[in-house]
This record gives sequence, C-alpha cells and structure tokens, in this order.
Amino acid sequence: MLTKLRMLTLSATSTADELGLTEKLVNTMIGLLGGLPAELIVFIISLFPILECRGGMIAAGVLEEMGLLSVNMWGAMIISIIGNLLPIPFIFLFIEKIFNLMKKTKFLGKIVNKIEAKAMSKSDKVTKYKRFGLLLFVGIPLPGTGAWTGALIAVLLKLNLKDSVISIFLGVLMATGIMTFVSYGLPWLIKLFA
Repeated sequence: MLTKLRMLTLSATSTADELGLTEKLVNTMIGLLGGLPAELIVFIISLFPILECRGGMIAAGVLEEMGLLSVNMWGAMIISIIGNLLPIPFIFLFIEKIFNLMKKTKFLGKIVNKIEAKAMSKSDKVTKYKRFGLLLFVGIPLPGTGAWTGALIAVLLKLNLKDSVISIFLGVLMATGIMTFVSYGLPWLIKLFA
C-alpha cells in the first residue's frame, strides 16, 4: 500500500503546476500518512483547516481510485463530516482565550491580528445575512471558507452560538455534498461519456 501511495504522490508532484493548492496539500498528506488505513487518512485530512471536508473528499476519491478505501462514498462522506466538525466545539470554547494569550507576545500577537483581520475581511456576507450567510460561507467549498473560518467569524462577531452551530453543521453537509459530486460524480460521468 505504501509504495502505491508514494507513486501517486510522486506522479502528482510532477504535475503539481496543474493542481490547485488543495489538491497539492491532499497529495502531500496522502504521501505523509501513507502507512495508515485509508479511512484514517481521509479523517485526518478532514480535520485540518484549509483542507477540511474538501480535502477529505478529494482524498477519498483518490484513495478509492487506487482501490485502498474500504468504505463506499457514503462512508467517506460520514468520515469527512465527522473529521471536519470535530475541531469546531474547541474553536467556540477556546479560541478567544488562546488568541488573548498569544496577543501578550509581540510575534504571536502579530499572527493573531493577521488571522483575525483575514477572517473579518471575509465576514461581510455573514454579517449581512447572519445564519444563512454563515451557512453559505461554510457550505460553498472555496479556499479560505469552511467550518474553521466560519466558527472563527462567529466567535469574533459574537453571533448566537446555537444558530452558528446549526449553520456550520448544515454548511459542512452542503460542502461535503458538493465535494462528493466533484470527487465521485464527475469522474463517474467522465467515464460514462468517454
């Protein structure tokens, strides 16, 4: 299994210019985690900010193509959703405290200020449309959007916790559905009509 994964990573890096950032990161993570069960790789990739369920479903599609994933599309979706949602309660509970501690140092304070500024620069639609805006922000799988940033924006804007959690959950379901179509549906359609 490891050699197949390493070969995939090597072939992917040879065409890295053609791949987007998410795909590059997913292929790198698959290579680094190559000794683990494929389902665990999908779960771990889904945990990471930037990658989230986008990366998890891309990894699931790649690993299934290689014959390494022992779960079907629905199983991969559940793994990605759980992986993507697992960090969210910790963000709601601890991010303000962590950021306040980090702001006490000059170097880390600059990093926190940049993270907050970046998140707030994406908050216009969330501020305008509240729950629905947060749902769309999390649900449309574009770089810089997702559950991690959505939770951070909800905390920084002091949005209602219950509404935010529901919006983020529904957004993750939406993003996972979109990425499932991209990772499973499009390849199937291409094979069907090729």
